[in-house]
Amino acid sequence: MSIGLVTAAYIAASVLFILALGGLKNQESAKRAVWYGIIGMAIAIVATVSGPLVDIGWVLVVMMAVGAVIGTLVAQRVEMTGMPQLVAALHSFVGLAAVFIGINSDLTAHHFATPVEEVIHEVEIFIGIFIGAITFTGSIIAFGKLAGTIGGKALILPGRHVWNLLMVVASLVLLVMYMQGAGSWTLYAMTAIAFVLGAHLVMAIGGADMPVVVSMLNSYSGWAAAATGFLLGNDLLIVTGALVGSSGAILSYIMCKAMNRHFLSVILGGFGAAKGPAMEIEGEQIAIDADGVAAALDDADSVIIVPGYGMAVAQAQQSVSELTRRLRARGKTVRFGIHPVAGRLPGHMNVLLAEARVPYDIVLEMDEINDDFPTTDVVMIIGSNDIVNPAAQEDPNSPIAGMPVLEVWKAKQVFVSKRGQGTGYSGIENPLFFKENTRMFYGDAKVSLDNLLTKIT
Repeated sequence: MSIGLVTAAYIAASVLFILALGGLKNQESAKRAVWYGIIGMAIAIVATVSGPLVDIGWVLVVMMAVGAVIGTLVAQRVEMTGMPQLVAALHSFVGLAAVFIGINSDLTAHHFATPVEEVIHEVEIFIGIFIGAITFTGSIIAFGKLAGTIGGKALILPGRHVWNLLMVVASLVLLVMYMQGAGSWTLYAMTAIAFVLGAHLVMAIGGADMPVVVSMLNSYSGWAAAATGFLLGNDLLIVTGALVGSSGAILSYIMCKAMNRHFLSVILGGFGAAKGPAMEIEGEQIAIDADGVAAALDDADSVIIVPGYGMAVAQAQQSVSELTRRLRARGKTVRFGIHPVAGRLPGHMNVLLAEARVPYDIVLEMDEINDDFPTTDVVMIIGSNDIVNPAAQEDPNSPIAGMPVLEVWKAKQVFVSKRGQGTGYSGIENPLFFKENTRMFYGDAKVSLDNLLTKIT
């Protein structure tokens, strides 16, 4: 394939990627947008391996085949509950690839027309490896936290920001030394420092804020890919990396705003920790059975359902959809309240509800539905904790103080579907569970809802 055809293919792929991103803004166009992305990536791969600069050897063919098989198996086997950690793992691959490509570029002899070109090339190598190394270890830690193999609490080391600053300064010093011909050891030393920095940044972020971490790492992986594109002279990789990096950064900003966090605090790490002794909680958690919930729903005219990660774990979305269908068939107003960071991945709940064929028009964002809770008869919470926690407004010492939440406690009755009396993934106690108008519907969400469905015909 000639250079001209490769360039044309890259332009077509870039347009398809932009259409894919634009189409993901709502559920109606999301499926079509995914196909745009798939076709764009297929064009990009074929154009790259068929180009005049690539020698198609047996190693390349074998590795592409192995990657295709692994990708297919993972896509088929990973449940929606495992998607957050899968996304984190895929980000780590991008980061590690950037590190390997940067080191390979350093080891390969290059001939430059001017000293300026050589300086630019060395900076590209250094920045690509630096961002890639941070992305790699940061994503590994995020994967561990999301999978539950690493604790969700923030690791707050004494003088953590000073240590982060020292590591950045040390990396800049090594960059200067590298550009002055000190040798490749400076590159390897910076890589080791960046590995530590990436792990420390994410370890310092609490479990309640992991959705923001996922989008932040998405941005990092994009910039790492863009830096790699400059190294390889691949225009499409530069464009794609810039699209992913900028969209991830914008999403991180939007989510930070939704959680009342400062974007800079996310970058530096160390948020999501308690600020002082927690407010004492009075009262007790009162349980209710399926008969009691069914009776309340029978009397209710308006119902709001708030899903969370517990719904994903129990795979209860189909049961939730059936409950919605039956209630609406009886003339009741049923809507869903979705917090921007519900679940452990941006848009997690929207995807689950769409999978269960819940009508799009009754799925509302927090800002659209928060004012309606005082006039709502029943709120059903399916596996949510932090996003419905009144401590965000009532306790200034809470780790989530100031975070906008769904004000479910203002409804007439609140039912919480929850496995037990634990505090959940983030480890933050929820005063909602102890309020007078709240009843705890204990048990696995799917089992509890299926039992409830037998009472509602």
